[in-house]
Amino acid sequence: MTDSRPQRILSGVQPSGKLHLGNYFGAIQQHIELQHQGDAFYFIADYHALTTIQDRAQLAAAVHDVALDYLALGLDPEQACFWRQSDVPEVCELTWFLSSVTGMGLLERGHSYKDKVARGITPRAGLFFYPVLMAADILAFRSDVVPVGKDQVQHIEMTQDMAEAFHAAYDCQVFQRPESRLAEGGAVVPGTDGQKMSKSYRNTIEIFATGKPLKKSVMSIVTDSLGVDEPKDPEACAVFQIYRLVAEPEQADEMARRLAAGGYGYGDAKKTLLAAIDEHFGPARERRAALAARPDEVAGILAEGARRARAEARGVLEQVREAVGMAGAPCAAPVP
Repeated sequence: MTDSRPQRILSGVQPSGKLHLGNYFGAIQQHIELQHQGDAFYFIADYHALTTIQDRAQLAAAVHDVALDYLALGLDPEQACFWRQSDVPEVCELTWFLSSVTGMGLLERGHSYKDKVARGITPRAGLFFYPVLMAADILAFRSDVVPVGKDQVQHIEMTQDMAEAFHAAYDCQVFQRPESRLAEGGAVVPGTDGQKMSKSYRNTIEIFATGKPLKKSVMSIVTDSLGVDEPKDPEACAVFQIYRLVAEPEQADEMARRLAAGGYGYGDAKKTLLAAIDEHFGPARERRAALAARPDEVAGILAEGARRARAEARGVLEQVREAVGMAGAPCAAPVP
């Protein structure tokens, strides 16, 4: 299915905890840049968050925090459609349609699910079914490009498979074929333990942390046992890998040189990283504080985004219902 509209860019973020540097450099930074390069649709994935949060107050607060974070970091609601996932119930109906043509084998091959279970996360049905809901998120909005990290590329491929299975089953062509887009370089941001930074692994450095909490996170980054005077490999150092993301290129080159030369300890490197994080995110922190004082404005932005998003999803769902023999308006409440 093709048309002459601008390239549609879609992505979502789970409100399952405080956003961290991995979220920013792996996704949010790219989202902010791409909002000026196409028709951008970004949502707060609170349906997905239910696999990890079963506390109503915690979920509501997390959704609000993500909205504040994105707006403070540069998302422009005049440029991008920005909404809360649960305000567009059409995606749940589309999820069921897709599930009826999706083989169990496809879901059983999901790397993300197996990885989370291996790390001790309870293997609930919602976690296993995550790729189908994600496919509905993508296909409901005729998405062309989905910015993701490397660990999510498989989910885009699964989405493609589900769309093709639906088209084959009903001899139709309803969905736009989405393609994944990796952040430049495709780098994985290391966490404080040296593994990929992830809320699930509790190894994050929060974007909007300040003072002692931020210092505690940075100073807890795991390093090897090399002494101050010994030469160190910058590429094997999580402190340096994070620093080059928040520092200017010449500053990163200087830290790399000092580490490799010896006489420069990890403690000093961590202090330099801490200062760079404060400088990099200082303006966004000020914007966030100002937005936090205007909650009605933030709620209004999400409501308007949901109105636009529902109108788009409703059109797709009407075509799906027609294809399967359920012609007529979707069951969900009418778009206000």
